[in-house]
Amino acid sequence: MQFPQDFYGVYKGDLHITNAKGKQTIAMEFHLNKTDSIGKYQYMLVYVMNGNRQERKYNLLEKDVSKGEYIVDENNGILLDAKLIDNTIFSMFEVQGNILTTTERFYKDSMDFEITFANKTQQTKSGTTGEDATEVISYPISVLQKAHLIKQ
Repeated sequence: MQFPQDFYGVYKGDLHITNAKGKQTIAMEFHLNKTDSIGKYQYMLVYVMNGNRQERKYNLLEKDVSKGEYIVDENNGILLDAKLIDNTIFSMFEVQGNILTTTERFYKDSMDFEITFANKTQQTKSGTTGEDATEVISYPISVLQKAHLIKQ
């Protein structure tokens, strides 16, 4: 299958959010479609809470397709690097002291959407000692957002 054209469409389902307070579920949509510009695609996230639609109208831009390099343009000055591997878009970024990892895995008639949050202040340092001492910094996941969305 060819990305992105074979995956154009609107995907809908429930987003399950797990954090320190417990679990909650909200309705979610993901829109991926072509635009009038070559190398620019509609990339919209919709969250529906208490009947209110919150639309995040982003674009996916081609950077170097041969290397699977894309950019998520939030259309407000924020540009996020995105990597396409095996019909899956990965991106990792830091905002306000949180590290977020986004994974969007596309299938023929559905997609999996997942975001993990880790707060940098909660880090744990450990490591080896001696001549080849290595420090490792671990960031525990504090929030998981996960959805299996069905192509409409």
